[in-house]
Amino acid sequence: LPMTLFPHDALPISDGEQHRTQWSGCWRALLYIDSGQCARNPTDVVLSRSLVRDEYHLADDGDGIDIGGRFSLYTGQQTIMTKRWIVFSMLLLSAVPSFSDVIHREKSLYRNIEVQETGRDRCLVFAQRSDDRRQSCVNLKNPDRVVFSYVRMTFAGLLLNERPGSILIVGLGGGTLPSALGALYPEASIDVIEIDPAVVRVAESFFDFQVSDRVKVWVQDARVFIKRAGRRGDQYDLIILDAFTGEYIPEHLMTREFLQETQSLLSNTGVLVANTFSSSELYDYESVTYRDVFGKFFNFKLPASGNRVVIASSKPLPDSRALQAAASRLSVPLSRFGVAIESFPRFLTTRSDWDEDAPVLTDQFSPANLLKNR
Repeated sequence: LPMTLFPHDALPISDGEQHRTQWSGCWRALLYIDSGQCARNPTDVVLSRSLVRDEYHLADDGDGIDIGGRFSLYTGQQTIMTKRWIVFSMLLLSAVPSFSDVIHREKSLYRNIEVQETGRDRCLVFAQRSDDRRQSCVNLKNPDRVVFSYVRMTFAGLLLNERPGSILIVGLGGGTLPSALGALYPEASIDVIEIDPAVVRVAESFFDFQVSDRVKVWVQDARVFIKRAGRRGDQYDLIILDAFTGEYIPEHLMTREFLQETQSLLSNTGVLVANTFSSSELYDYESVTYRDVFGKFFNFKLPASGNRVVIASSKPLPDSRALQAAASRLSVPLSRFGVAIESFPRFLTTRSDWDEDAPVLTDQFSPANLLKNR
């Protein structure tokens, strides 16, 4: 099995506290450790994240690791994964195919696209020479459930505006976000911008994404759409920037000028949500650019996610009590999608964890310039 096992002392130990460790620059495990159990049983081991790359996420109750959307290993608070757990896990893993069936493949103008099925998951994959990047997955047995943690994280924007009437989404993928938001807000109008017509066809054919009078797709570059929408005076209550492929964001969608144009589309109660880099050489530059345009914003990261979500607003940001109250109200409607939003507020912070002296990204000083000047 493609598995790495670490002895328990690879992680710091403390009763009932949540810990992380780094190995070769990647988060490997997130679990609760009981030091008493460790002392009594020195052969306890921990599963490595290398088994599942960056596709696992916290289980809905926060007490386990959900591997590849297929099953969960629940550790529970103040317990330890023992040899019995590992044997069970390996047996369970051996029952899951280690390969994916490619049910569709095409080369679009922009990328190589595949639709793969593994177990109960069907995934949209942007195939590359060195790696395959899963853009979107649907659980065929429970299509409403949002599979990826970073997609569930984008729902945190609803904590600042619980009932958006107009929504703009940049990046379609398999259509998870517009489908879920359309079901959650049946009266809302949703515009989706997707540059690649092949992605739209695949989302409709393989992921049950449906265009309607309320949910519309505009096949064009997001920068062009947003600039024209600003000239028309269009306004949105919620804007989601999700053009992140896992490796890069188009550089013309990262600059101050683009963010200013996007900001002009926010209504008086509008909220911007951006799925972006959690750790990257561009992190500092991108962070100061968002701060330059929007002022304070919520920097949202979950311990077991490789993504971060930026949340900015036209209004002053709410305090923790208001966030928790909104989370309580949204908890039941979002449970249908597997979004444990009540756990989100404590991870929303406005503290800077970047170099505040980094230069702002502009149309003239873009990521390409940074690389060129090295």
